Amino acid sequence: MKDYIIVGAGLAGIAFAETVINEGKSALVFDNDSQHSSQTAAGVYNPVILKRFSRLQDAQQQLDSMQQFYVQVESRIGRKYNFDKQILRRFASVEEQNNWFIASEKDGLSPFLSGTLVRDKFNDIDSPFDFGLVLQTGYVDTMAFLSDYKRFLEASGSYVNESFDYSKLTQKEGFVEYGTIKARHIVFCEGFGIKSNPYFNHLPLEGTKGEVIIIKANLEMDVIVKGGVFILPLGNKTFKVGATYEWTDKTEMPTESAKLELIEKLKEIVKVDFEIVDQKAGIRPTVKDRKPLIGTHPNFPNFHILNGLGTRGVMLGPTSAKTLYESIENGTEIPASVNITRFRYNG
Repeated sequence: MKDYIIVGAGLAGIAFAETVINEGKSALVFDNDSQHSSQTAAGVYNPVILKRFSRLQDAQQQLDSMQQFYVQVESRIGRKYNFDKQILRRFASVEEQNNWFIASEKDGLSPFLSGTLVRDKFNDIDSPFDFGLVLQTGYVDTMAFLSDYKRFLEASGSYVNESFDYSKLTQKEGFVEYGTIKARHIVFCEGFGIKSNPYFNHLPLEGTKGEVIIIKANLEMDVIVKGGVFILPLGNKTFKVGATYEWTDKTEMPTESAKLELIEKLKEIVKVDFEIVDQKAGIRPTVKDRKPLIGTHPNFPNFHILNGLGTRGVMLGPTSAKTLYESIENGTEIPASVNITRFRYNG
């Protein structure tokens, strides 16, 4: 009997798989590669909501947990995925500068926002009002991380590349059964795929479509610039630019309108020509209250969910996975702010 069946191999599913494996438990991960939000994610992490200069709850704890998690994975796989990288918030006005200074003096934000303006001028970046430096930031190479970890699971016989068939799943006394497979628990980490899940589709997950473009440009910069869009250096004069937010279109097809939106915003920042070499789209698993969905089904004690990481999967994933694991194995209470019990179940 397996300890866990995990449905989904995005950032949430892999975070839970690594947590399980690190605790000496066994896992079998089902993945049909139908959801691509983790693969198209920029992988940028920062502890501040830069649009409003407000901090994330438990930001330092999440950062510390995330750093430990990726060191552990890098040691296991033998490849680096987590890279320290400065984020510079480009100011569009003196008012934004003033709001930054006010925020940087607040207790919850002072560890993350530098109180000194960055006046460096990057060739071909328009920055008349300078930059603010965000501390403890970087990015995770999500494409390499997910691809390598799936190969790691496959090599140990812990990966199944097929769609999950809910009709084959039954709750037994103290375990679950899926066809001929038995496991103590099953954890659903399907992202927007939750809409097809008969056990958890009552939860108010609202997918937001996000699109990014990959460009080639003669930009001399080794930092992440944020201002309207983010510009993430990938090396070899290649940059990822994003991202859009679309609430009605639930397809994963790149659109011309999103490309034009990103081009327009990018031209407000850079003063050089650029070539678009790729465009990607995915549906982010977002919840109305912007909190993860973590918990156990009220009627099926061995059915669990880890979802709703939104745009911050690389940062929220490790902490959220640990929270769910401790709840299942040790009965540790899940914080009310992320527990699925905050939403009424009418089943």
